[in-house]
Amino acid sequence: MGLSRLLCAFLMTACCCCGYAAGETLSLHKTPRLRSSECVECSEVLLPNHERGALGVPGVAEQPEPELVEVEVGSTALLKCGPSHSQGNFSHVINWFSVHKEKPTLIFRVYQGHGQSEPGEYQHRLSLQDKGTTLALTHVTPHDEHIFLCQGKHPWSQEHRFQLRVYKAPEEPSIQANALGISVNSREPEEVATCVGRNGYPIPQVIWYKNGRPLKEEKNRVHIQSSQIVESSGLYTVQSILKAQLLKEDKDAQFYCELNYRLPSGNHMKESGEVSVPVFYPAEKVWLEVEPVGMLKEGDHVEIRCLADGNPSPHFSISKQNLSTREVVEEAVDDNGVLVLKSAHKEHSGLYECQGLDLETMALLSSDQQELLVNYVSDVWVSPAAPESQEGSNLTLTCGAESNQALEFQWLREKTGKVLGKGPVLQLHNLNRKAGGGYRCVASVPSVPGLNSTQLINVVILGPPWVALKERKMQVQENTMLNLSCEASGHPRPSISWNVGGMANEQDQDSQSVLSILSVLVTPELLETGVECVASNSLGKNSTIIFLELDSNRTTALITTVSPYAKANSTSTEKKLSEPKSKGVVIVAVTVCLLVLAVLGAVLYFFYKKGKLPCGRSGKQEITLPPSRKSEFVVEVKSDKRPEDMSLLQGSNGGTRAPGDQHSGWSPMSLKWMTEKTPTPAYLQTTFQRAKGLGPEPY
Repeated sequence: MGLSRLLCAFLMTACCCCGYAAGETLSLHKTPRLRSSECVECSEVLLPNHERGALGVPGVAEQPEPELVEVEVGSTALLKCGPSHSQGNFSHVINWFSVHKEKPTLIFRVYQGHGQSEPGEYQHRLSLQDKGTTLALTHVTPHDEHIFLCQGKHPWSQEHRFQLRVYKAPEEPSIQANALGISVNSREPEEVATCVGRNGYPIPQVIWYKNGRPLKEEKNRVHIQSSQIVESSGLYTVQSILKAQLLKEDKDAQFYCELNYRLPSGNHMKESGEVSVPVFYPAEKVWLEVEPVGMLKEGDHVEIRCLADGNPSPHFSISKQNLSTREVVEEAVDDNGVLVLKSAHKEHSGLYECQGLDLETMALLSSDQQELLVNYVSDVWVSPAAPESQEGSNLTLTCGAESNQALEFQWLREKTGKVLGKGPVLQLHNLNRKAGGGYRCVASVPSVPGLNSTQLINVVILGPPWVALKERKMQVQENTMLNLSCEASGHPRPSISWNVGGMANEQDQDSQSVLSILSVLVTPELLETGVECVASNSLGKNSTIIFLELDSNRTTALITTVSPYAKANSTSTEKKLSEPKSKGVVIVAVTVCLLVLAVLGAVLYFFYKKGKLPCGRSGKQEITLPPSRKSEFVVEVKSDKRPEDMSLLQGSNGGTRAPGDQHSGWSPMSLKWMTEKTPTPAYLQTTFQRAKGLGPEPY
């Protein structure tokens, strides 16, 4: 070592020693402030790097590789001073430095396990752990990514360096496609999409993909333009723009971007969603499509669609050529080139052709002709058109129709839906009234499901009117209004008349049936003769008689006769009001009457035995009364009727009892009471009570 170098080393040592001798003392809670700036400057000027490092001067150029410490933004970084095997050799005095641009800055000092932060950006984020050998830096930010240095004194300086690496995963990447589209005729790459990744650290890498394959820069074909923005937090926002020349084959291509980034746990990636870009290219071919596919029939909803392989689609038009006349007619289509037939019919059959006009190149393209065939069944007819036949005769019905396909025929009974036969001819034998009505011929095409047409005819059976019953009975009440109904059927349509006067209302049930309702008053004459309903037409007449019977227990009666001709089974129904169940009531009434008569007879017999009721065959007898009643008047009761016609009891309304309720064992008699003064109501009441056996014994 040269003399100058030895001299500088000596002066630096003396400078350091003089600093301690100038009166600075050590405290238990505070390390001494070193006046080492002059020493550092001297060493930087006079000593080479390797010798400065041997003296323990911070910020030297040649040092061992720093220890790498990786941590995510917002977490805590742990800086352990010295390796674990040399931990015991470090001094109790440790100084921590932050080295930025090779310039060390004291940030923390430790003396005998106690530490103190220096003023600055780290003042409130540093603390000691592991008995003072580990420095903890909390709330790490991207600005903390640089070298940290720890230095100990014992007795020569020892130091340990740390390289702090900070990481932050970016947010999910966002992608936006070019909505205006790209033409294949463009000579330069056009913008396809833009990808943005926000708030990552360090700067994430952007990779573009098309249909799952990565894209790389390619001259005049693919160009990727990237830029970064540093946020105030120190995080990065990266933006990447993909530009490319697209082909017709890229019309369905899917593009997306990927962000690659690193964390302490390793490498990671995030993908954006897929987007597609409109690609414009001229059409090369035009064709027709028809929906639904398969055999068509009348009434179907049909769409004839004109298509092309260009984007945007050319202007479409559709023409139809008539198969028989060869006449060509242009059809009206919508903006998408679709011809809609809401209800197809046979006139829509023909040869259809599509034309497409490219508005950019003005090229006119035509499709191949396509035949549209609408199958039909029309003009179904039945012969005879209005069949009529007499009862007991035979009838033949023939059905026919028009169609472009082979037909099958079937006959149905309209009323029941029953299948009567197959084939165009239907034979009806030995006709009766039940055979009249509707018959339906169904013409169908077996090769086209659902294609059919029908024709309904009405068979008329000629004959005189027909009624349900020849005679019937009904219970009525005298002097009440009664509604009588009569129904008849036949062809020609019959008319109904009644043999009695009244208000008649006639209603048509169908083309061959009529219903008449007669309102009439029940009189004794009507009870004796009954009512006759007569139905007649040009072929004859028929009648029914309604016999009326008196029913005292019923208030109303209504009979309705429904014509059996209107029913499939040719039956008649008759509605009657239910008879009241009054037999038990009659028996009770008769029993009570007999008991009253017995009591009255016993009372009269008692008076007769006492001599107070002398009776004889003369019309008058005097009743002997006590002296106190000599002045009472005489009451005489006479009867001019025979014993069987007399009524011993009368109701409150004065009505006569029925003959069965009368007592027929008494002979005609007259009773006479002699009196001299007007009887009082109380006396009369007492007298009648005695007569009924209810009052007190006579005196």
